[in-house]
Amino acid sequence: MALRSDWLSALAAFESAARHQNFAHAAEELHLTPSAVSHHVRKLEARLGVPLFRRHARGVALTAEGRRLADTAGGAINDLDAVMRDLRAGLDDRHTVHLTTLHSFAFAWLVPRLPDLAARHPDIRLRVDTGFALTRFDEAGPDLGIRFGPGHWPGLTTHLLLEEALFPVASPRLPGIGDIRGPGDIPRFPLVADLSHLGWHDWLRGNGVRGADIAPRFVFSDSTDMLEAAAQGLGVALAREHVVTPWLGDGRLVRLPGPAIAGRYAYHVVYPSHRRPRPAARRVADWLLSLPPG
Repeated sequence: MALRSDWLSALAAFESAARHQNFAHAAEELHLTPSAVSHHVRKLEARLGVPLFRRHARGVALTAEGRRLADTAGGAINDLDAVMRDLRAGLDDRHTVHLTTLHSFAFAWLVPRLPDLAARHPDIRLRVDTGFALTRFDEAGPDLGIRFGPGHWPGLTTHLLLEEALFPVASPRLPGIGDIRGPGDIPRFPLVADLSHLGWHDWLRGNGVRGADIAPRFVFSDSTDMLEAAAQGLGVALAREHVVTPWLGDGRLVRLPGPAIAGRYAYHVVYPSHRRPRPAARRVADWLLSLPPG
């Protein structure tokens, strides 16, 4: 059976409905009405002579035949989308990858490793955007992201990159720093903090210190500002292992006594589930996931 061009719209509607398991969500994605999506699906079922969905009160579910077609249609549409995006971008942008992440992570972990990317993939051009808000991975959005969080975001495929640990640090010039013998001594000093989901209460409680009056003197939205404030002698900071490395490396900060606690969140490489990463983006993702954590 030859595939005519007038069936492409029906296949696109079916693929979206199969991925969402919901006609209304597919309609929203394709800028159609739910009845239009349903019409396309019924047209395709009539053409093939087999049911592709089981309809029930709570929605729809793929039949065995529908699953078989969905797997093939999804791969084909993703491949077409990747090629068309490359053609739209032009030859010069084919190897450009747009990546979004936190400023603190880009500064402390990603940038020091970019010489390795440049050596391994000299044709790759990387555009890095940093910010606090969760970036939308729409058609004009980034190819990849490195997110700090629980690892589950709707519409995104995620791969664990790095787990995190937290421990206290301070400037070696902070008055009285040499008198700290254990976690119980930390609350006697001024504290600085960021807006992390895991903070001083968690670290002190995890190290058996209870009842301490914890009120950070300085709070920053960005972890790099918090660590720089600590390096200026403004207080003790609770540092994330992979972000504090530059400050520990040059001696502006030193680690204080007390065990680290495991972070509740971790760093993940993410990309949209509804489209296959372009070849250049796939190479960058593979490079990231191949790096040693240290």
